[in-house]
Amino acid sequence: MDITELSIKDIKKILGENPDPDVVAAIAQDERKGVQTAYKAYCREEAEKQRVRGLYKFEEEAYNQGIELVAGVDEVGRGPLAGPVVVAAVILPKYCIIPKLNDSKKLSEATREKLYKEIIDKAIAYKVAIVDEKTIDRVNIYQATLNGMYESIYGLNPGAQQVLVDAMPLENLEIPVTSIIKGDAKSASIAAASIVAKVTRDNMMKEYAKQYPEYAFESNKGYGTAEHLAALEKYGVCPIHRHSFEPIKSMVEF
Repeated sequence: MDITELSIKDIKKILGENPDPDVVAAIAQDERKGVQTAYKAYCREEAEKQRVRGLYKFEEEAYNQGIELVAGVDEVGRGPLAGPVVVAAVILPKYCIIPKLNDSKKLSEATREKLYKEIIDKAIAYKVAIVDEKTIDRVNIYQATLNGMYESIYGLNPGAQQVLVDAMPLENLEIPVTSIIKGDAKSASIAAASIVAKVTRDNMMKEYAKQYPEYAFESNKGYGTAEHLAALEKYGVCPIHRHSFEPIKSMVEF
């Protein structure tokens, strides 16, 4: 194939169809500016695919044992002074490549929203568990998070054969589980769960902001920012504040 006889449009089409390495090498030698632009874009896309493929190390250990339904589990909202803790469990297809997939904390809001839709669309199964502030106050935030994790895992359909979880020990789980420190940056499944949980909770807090506009929940998401603490001092406690968290605890007990 003489690459120089092909139009740039044709070359872009070839690059989008998993081309043979020899063809890619030939394209790389074509000095036309448009071809080089297309080639560099192709290289960036391939590098991103390889990065995401590298996030399947822990899933691959399960795949190699004949296990295909691997769930990633993560939570969002353990630290805020208001609102729920949200847990998500996600089972992705084997080696599902979702470009830009990463720890939700490393992504912009716009990217998280886009990835959320793609994850939901491609997932074999997902389940979100929402544990409200009253339950958090009753059982404590650690237990509330555990409860949410069990709920999300057992709510999957089809059910998981293996669970990867970000840091938390799930000692009562009847499914094999691997707890991974900073798992949302190391496992594709946990990263997907972190995005689903984050987007779900953020959208909830935006809705709460409409009910309680004094606290700017749309921006602080319930965390104890200076703005949020100032609002607490001025307006007092609202119905979604966690009474077991300081400084709210001291405010309601005074």
